[in-house]
Amino acid sequence: MAKSKATKTLGAEIASKLLDIEAIRLDVEDPFIWSSGWKSPIYCDNRLALSYPKIRALIKTELAKAIKSQYTNVEAIAGVATAGIPQGALVADELGLPFLYVRSKPKGHGMENMIEGKITPCQRVVIIEDLVSTGGSSLKAAEALKNAGFEVMGMAAIFTYGFDLAQENFEKAGIPLFSLSNYNYLLEEALHRQSIAQDQLKKLQQWREDPANWG
Repeated sequence: MAKSKATKTLGAEIASKLLDIEAIRLDVEDPFIWSSGWKSPIYCDNRLALSYPKIRALIKTELAKAIKSQYTNVEAIAGVATAGIPQGALVADELGLPFLYVRSKPKGHGMENMIEGKITPCQRVVIIEDLVSTGGSSLKAAEALKNAGFEVMGMAAIFTYGFDLAQENFEKAGIPLFSLSNYNYLLEEALHRQSIAQDQLKKLQQWREDPANWG
């Protein structure tokens, strides 16, 4: 399966912008606690980028550009609820394509939809995520789209931690993943701007190698 990677220049630029607005925060000494219970020296909330027009436009343009070049026959864009919805809608508008989104579970009333938007069997779709960690929720959305009859061409995200588990999950599912930036670019940029020291860099690298047992 072909796998696409962001260029170093773009990856560094996106990482820099996210650090500037504190959409990504690093703290080795007082780590964050994820819902999974993992201790993490990084917290990422890319939704903050929506409040900054220039950064929002940059992300939209680069995601659209990547999709247009890699999936020339894409017919629709799907966002993963909730953070992938606004980004996906922006990209779909940029590309002039239909948009839909996928819930984490079926709605508990009305039509009880899991997918919101027009369902067109065999339609070729690219999924938008704001952040990929292990890939669990992202691939669940992809599975829902496949079950509804869509042809899932791939997934595009703003940022990925680059866990080995995520790579294995996407390869097993047969879904290419493209991300504008990743954890390696982030650490390089943070070290360059002296947001972290060399000894902290080592701890941050160790976290990515074994996040479940870090700290």
